[in-house]
Amino acid sequence: MNRLRACWELRGASLIAASGFDRIAHFAHLCCIRRGWTAVAGIGSSLISSTPPPTFISVECPHDLVLTHTSTFLIVGVLGGQESRGVLRKISDMLEVIMKRMDALSKLGNTTDAHRLDELSSALDSYCMSDIIQCVRRGECCKSMPSTNRMRSTNNYKIQPVGLVERIQAIAQNMSDMAVRVEQILQRSMAGNRVRDGALGQCEIPKDPHYPDCPSKMDWMRARWTSDPCYAFYGVDGSDCSFLIYLSEVEWFCPPLAWRNQTATPTWKPPPKRQAVFQFDIGTLLEQVGTGKESLSFMKRRIRRLAAQWASAARRLDDKLRNHWREQKRILVHVGFLTEESGDVFSPKVLKGGPLGEMVQWADIVTALHVLGHDLKISVSLKELHGFLGVPPGRGSCPLTGPLPFDLIYTDYHGLQQMKQHMGLSLRKHKCHIRVIDTFGTEPAYNHEEYATLHGYRTNWGYWNLHSQQYMTMFPHTPDNSFMGFVAEELNETERLNIQRNKVNNMAVVYGKEASMWKGKEKFLAILHRYMEIHGTVYYETQRPPEVPAFVKNHGLLPQQELQQLLRRAKVSSQHPYAEQYVGRPHVITVDFNNSEAFDATIREIMKINVEPFLPYEYTCEGMLERVHAYVQNQDFCSPDDPFPPVNTSRSWLGSSPSPFTLLPNSSVLMWASNTSSYTSWPPLSALRLLASLEDQSCVSACQSAGLICEPAFYRFINIKEAFSALDFQCEGLESEMNHLYPAFSAEHAECGLQQDALLFSCAGSSAKHQRLCPCRDYRIGQVALCRDCL
Repeated sequence: MNRLRACWELRGASLIAASGFDRIAHFAHLCCIRRGWTAVAGIGSSLISSTPPPTFISVECPHDLVLTHTSTFLIVGVLGGQESRGVLRKISDMLEVIMKRMDALSKLGNTTDAHRLDELSSALDSYCMSDIIQCVRRGECCKSMPSTNRMRSTNNYKIQPVGLVERIQAIAQNMSDMAVRVEQILQRSMAGNRVRDGALGQCEIPKDPHYPDCPSKMDWMRARWTSDPCYAFYGVDGSDCSFLIYLSEVEWFCPPLAWRNQTATPTWKPPPKRQAVFQFDIGTLLEQVGTGKESLSFMKRRIRRLAAQWASAARRLDDKLRNHWREQKRILVHVGFLTEESGDVFSPKVLKGGPLGEMVQWADIVTALHVLGHDLKISVSLKELHGFLGVPPGRGSCPLTGPLPFDLIYTDYHGLQQMKQHMGLSLRKHKCHIRVIDTFGTEPAYNHEEYATLHGYRTNWGYWNLHSQQYMTMFPHTPDNSFMGFVAEELNETERLNIQRNKVNNMAVVYGKEASMWKGKEKFLAILHRYMEIHGTVYYETQRPPEVPAFVKNHGLLPQQELQQLLRRAKVSSQHPYAEQYVGRPHVITVDFNNSEAFDATIREIMKINVEPFLPYEYTCEGMLERVHAYVQNQDFCSPDDPFPPVNTSRSWLGSSPSPFTLLPNSSVLMWASNTSSYTSWPPLSALRLLASLEDQSCVSACQSAGLICEPAFYRFINIKEAFSALDFQCEGLESEMNHLYPAFSAEHAECGLQQDALLFSCAGSSAKHQRLCPCRDYRIGQVALCRDCL
């Protein structure tokens, strides 16, 4: 019995043991496949053995053993050395490839190739043995060690990893050379077998104009199929036949193969539609949210506290929608920013003044979806995401193992990035199902990757090429996105009276949880302090932050309920576009606090005002349920839009009428003519109002000035020459261009510009040289996200 021990210094190295089903093969196991080495790894007493804390690798090579497979695999990575980890990973991957290719060769009947395989295996054995022995003898791995006991602590031995990385790199290069050699043998053998079996014609690359990428994808697979173990998972073995099968049945770049048994792969049928039923019990939801993170505990506390309000709101909405059939959707909620892989910077800060708004919104989203009766799954880890989606083992290059098991996926930018890394081509195929919870929103110019790159709109968060309404915001910042929102707790009549009774006339709350938020606000605070007692909620651990003036009564970080009580006692002013436009005076007053005189006058005005508590309907539980219900049932970004105008249309909309638009009675605003052919749309076309902006005015502003909301879903119906004529624009020239301001009219050149790319239809944006064509709509009072007929 020959025994070899190699060890690495505990400081700067880590040993990780994984089960025999792991996709990464053990270095020693692959090197010694002919002799059947057994590898054992241990750190402390946590792995394999209960002996006192050893740090070693023990490898045995009995001469009398045949080919075996060990049940313990080993990965060795040098912590703090990215290069080392990369090289070791490369070695492991190449050895795994060699093993799989040898397995394929071993099944061939060609005696010449079998002889080559035997020679190569022997060379591989001796190479691995000699390299490791040299490593040990030179002291590059560790000093020589006694071999009397299988498990012995190495605490008394000095470790000298001199030149280890360089040696590993040399091994990696030799592994690469071996992999090429095995590939050559395998390709010759497979080609010979195909000729003998008469199958050569079956695996020729098909020339089909409907699949123009098939030849290039075949070349890519030949060169790179070993780059990700997921290809082997799907049966790819290095042969052209396996490439074609994969590219036609797993991916979709090559046509179906006539010689394949197509009935073997059952045709996927979508599950039967079920009716959604309101759920008033939150018990199952709390279980799904899970435990183990302070952020999850925060969300669960909020769900419990508002449970009665959600139940009451659900009953009211149920009465309102009683005659409407609601489809139950299969929905995945993946909160990417709470995963360990994204760093989960939120959970440790929940009790230290960290941002809680995102967790408030996520808690309300999952509650709304649950109460509406949908089939809900919640993920806060990559492992859960993989399990729910059916991600194959590997590095994310391959599609999912089956059809997407969800109708909708709600996630954030962290989750979207994780899906990109692990779903392969499936993300491109299924991204229409995704809804991105985006606090501040993403306008189309920033969302369109090519356009954003060319025109300087590229950011760290944009460029996903989604439909702009797939982004769902906390406030209705821009109508280009969908307004998801959140819930504010409602007051009963007794609570409203108590607030009025306990209101302090000269008390103000300045809400800023971190000291940095107070920096540079001294002048503003001094003016406020002349008239009011100022209270703050700044978090700090030991010493009061110098940024917070001494006259501020700081309460520290308050639980949500105590913060609400503090706010209810005070008179509060706020600067917020939504509050200014849709709430307004006397509840909301917007002022430039850099203008001392204006700010002083506003404070004196506030002290004289007596107002009743007010909560917009869209921020109640019922308002959010109503809005989410409308989105889930009606927003569809997966079904392709019918071409508009219809193909081969005569462009005669109303008999002899030149346009599908008509004037609203007693108005200069155009509407969709009621006797025009109907087209599928949500919001319905009956809500469409067409008008032109002024120069240097956005469609957001133009619609607002008419008491309307810009509706990007209507852009495709006004992106026609007839819309310019209906608005009395005389087009001497007509062009189609990728421009987020189009459709628009240039008075300087009398040119009309149509939008070339639907992803760039945008309510935001203005130009001093253009008047924009704006698709507006009406809206429900207290619910700006929905038109009057949208339910």
